[in-house]
Amino acid sequence: MSNRLKGKTALVTGGALGMGAATARRFVAEGAKVVIADIRRVEADALAAELGSHAMAVSLDVRAPEQWAQVVRVSEDAFGSLDILVNNAGIADPAPLQNWDTQRLQRILDVNLIGVFNGIQAVVPAMKRAGGGSIINIGSVGALQGVPMMSGYVVAKWGARGLTKTAALELGAANIRVNAVHPGQTQTPMTADVTFDTSAVALGRVGQPEDIADAVLFFASDDARFITGAELAVDGGQSAGIANYDGLPKIERG
Repeated sequence: MSNRLKGKTALVTGGALGMGAATARRFVAEGAKVVIADIRRVEADALAAELGSHAMAVSLDVRAPEQWAQVVRVSEDAFGSLDILVNNAGIADPAPLQNWDTQRLQRILDVNLIGVFNGIQAVVPAMKRAGGGSIINIGSVGALQGVPMMSGYVVAKWGARGLTKTAALELGAANIRVNAVHPGQTQTPMTADVTFDTSAVALGRVGQPEDIADAVLFFASDDARFITGAELAVDGGQSAGIANYDGLPKIERG
């Protein structure tokens, strides 16, 4: 590895499993100190133990601003600064549109949108103390197009997409960059029961958590020092257009 994050401290929400865990591992391999924040404390502790002295686990419900404030304090106390935030925590709740009510919608918004908002607000003072920073919001292809059965999720992810761009404009003067990574179909514990259909994916496969982590690393590192308010679809080409449909020759794989 190239130590692209040497001397930096990163906070990764939803960091215990899946894309969050892959990101934590990648960051530590690149020289960062990582705070693994999750409501699943047992799994977070296990990952921190695996990663050693460069990682620590904390409990965090992203819906709670007071918990965010505590986690930021703990991160600075433990590692001296807070330079990177990965807003990765999220939930999905598929259902037909007519089955949604305001309570169900609010639950999705509280985690997938308000949680991101809370995180950005919470880390700004620490990043200003550090002389700048990088915030990476984990979106979805559902922030780029509609997804049947995922109304609430799509609403929240489109909101986080807009928040990313607005925060980038406001925080640029403080040398804080804000970007978004939009995963496509990705194999994680959250999608364990999902039957994937890769017929619309140009690369013809499901993504792995490491595919997402590599993109997050780019935005976190100084390689992206002049990039803010940007977004990157890490979806194998799913959002590029129609890969296959009736009436056209099928794309040959292999």
